[in-house]
Amino acid sequence: MTSPHLTGSALRTYTRTAQRASAEVISSYSTSFGAATRLLGARHRQHVRNVYALVRVADEIVDGVCQQAGLDTAAQEDVLDRFIAETHRSLDTGYSSNLVVHAFAHTARAAGFGRDLVDPFFASMRSDLHHDDAAGLDEQAHDSYVHGSAEVVGLMCLAVFVREEHLDPATRSRLEHGAARLGAAFQDVNFLRDLADDTDRLGRSYLGSAHRLTDADRDRIVSRIRDQLADAEAVIGLLPLDCRAAVRSAAGLFAALADRLSRTPVEDLYRRRVRVPDLRKATIIAEAVGRTWREHR
Repeated sequence: MTSPHLTGSALRTYTRTAQRASAEVISSYSTSFGAATRLLGARHRQHVRNVYALVRVADEIVDGVCQQAGLDTAAQEDVLDRFIAETHRSLDTGYSSNLVVHAFAHTARAAGFGRDLVDPFFASMRSDLHHDDAAGLDEQAHDSYVHGSAEVVGLMCLAVFVREEHLDPATRSRLEHGAARLGAAFQDVNFLRDLADDTDRLGRSYLGSAHRLTDADRDRIVSRIRDQLADAEAVIGLLPLDCRAAVRSAAGLFAALADRLSRTPVEDLYRRRVRVPDLRKATIIAEAVGRTWREHR
C-alpha cells in the first residue's frame, strides 16, 4: 500500500506538471493575454493560465482542429461531450488524466466556482457545432452566446482574484458586473477582429446580423464595446492590488484594438486581421503598471 505522504507528494508533482502544460497553452496561443497574465501576482498567475488553457482547448475542439483531423460534426460533438464529462468529474474529484482539465479543476476548487460557470461556457461551445450562418445570431442569441463564451470566463478569473477576500455583497456585485462586461468586451472585439476567419473558414456570423456588416454596424458594435470597457474600468480599483495592473493592461490592449477596428473599413475586416503594434502594446502595459504603482504608494 502506498503511504499517504507519498500519495500527496505524487499528486502535488502531477498538479505542477499539469499547470506547466496549461502555461504552455497560453504561451502558444495568445501573446497579448500571456503578457498581461505575467503582470498578475504570483498567487493568481498560474490559476488564470489554468482557466485560459481549458477555455482554449474547448474552443479548439469546435473551431476546426477536430475538423482538420478528419472528424465530422457528430464526431466533434462526441469529443466535446467527453471533454465536458471529464471536466465535470474533475470538479467533483480534483483529478483528471487530462493535464489541462486537471489544472483547471485545481483552480476551480481553489477559487470556489463550479458548474454554475462551467456549464454555460460549454453550452456556447456546443452551439458552435450547430451554428447556422445563413440566419446569423439575433441580439438575444448573441447575448446568450457571449454570456457563456466570455462573461462567465471573466467571472472565473474574478473568483480567482477575490478568493481570499472578504467582500460585502454590494462590492461583490459591482465586481461581478465589471468582470462580465470585460469578458463581453473582449469577445465582441474578437468577433470584429476575426471577421474574416469566422466568415470564410468557419462559416459563422456572431454579430447579431445575417447580412454582411456595414460601417454603421461596425460603429454600433464598437460603441457597445466602449461602454462595456468603461463599466469594467470603473471597478478595477476595487480589485486586489496584485491583479490590477494585469486587468488594466488587458483592458487597455483591447481598447486600443477597438480603436483600430473603428478606423478600419468593414470590407477590410473581411479580408485581414487588425492588430495593435508591439510598441503600442508595450506603452499600454507600462501605463497600466505605472498607474497601479501610484495607487500602491
